[in-house]
Amino acid sequence: MSKWSVALILIAVAACGRPSDGPGGKRVVIQNKGSDTLVNVAQAWAEEYKVVNPDVAIAVTGGGSGTGISSLINGTVDIANASRRLKDKELEMARANGIEPIEFIVGYDALAVYVHPDNPKDEFTLEELAAVYGEGGSFESWSDLGVDVPGCSSAEIVRVSRQNNSGTYAYFKQAVLGKGRDYKMGSRDMHGSKDVVDLVGHTACAIGYSGLAYATDEVKLASIGLTDAGPFVAPSVETASDGSYPIARPLFMYTRGEPTGVVKEYLDWILSDVGQQILSDKGYAPVKGISRGD
Repeated sequence: MSKWSVALILIAVAACGRPSDGPGGKRVVIQNKGSDTLVNVAQAWAEEYKVVNPDVAIAVTGGGSGTGISSLINGTVDIANASRRLKDKELEMARANGIEPIEFIVGYDALAVYVHPDNPKDEFTLEELAAVYGEGGSFESWSDLGVDVPGCSSAEIVRVSRQNNSGTYAYFKQAVLGKGRDYKMGSRDMHGSKDVVDLVGHTACAIGYSGLAYATDEVKLASIGLTDAGPFVAPSVETASDGSYPIARPLFMYTRGEPTGVVKEYLDWILSDVGQQILSDKGYAPVKGISRGD
């Protein structure tokens, strides 16, 4: 093997695991992929960061937490977005590939429960939600919940859920259905958070769950209580921040090992007051108080 071949191999190895150069090698590209819950704010961060550092481009794609984590394990992204923590088996797979995932909490989200605006029911206990969505749950019609929904002639509860590669799907299963319990068959499993809200807004019989940031005027947000005695708390940035909303959750970014260089600079900026204000403006709760200055 010639000395030039060896040199090329060493250059390729040295470049592995780092953000890639853009066209002409002048612009660094950070690959950022994963959670559909986070994709809107991740895109907003990426757009604003062009102004902060024009030499760094952030390539943002969604696809779900599982997709982002798989890409991190395979070494094809610099940052994976997730609305759930890594599973033990995912951590093992990453380490088997020589990757040590490092976790960053970048915000908090109130996982909202949506119903059609004409639905008179605007409060649910966790037990009721589990009976609606959970395997073996007894609630199949809105009359089981004591309500008559205008426009829903069948009275059937149309359960709108997420696909199983979604961190939102996994978190709802853990926080609402409980350990060892699976979802009922027959739900309408949507690819994205926006799709859940859109379907509920156009379906009188429907109920769905999605990130608070996807709320629109076409749906009603239910208040959630731990028990029948309440209190029933509405999802909001404030109730996610103070922990009073029963199904608030942290939002994560994972890197391949301790971040350095442009990846570290980008994460530091996301966690700064400027980055956290963008997060708050998108409907999420910041990880700390924001100093806006005068």
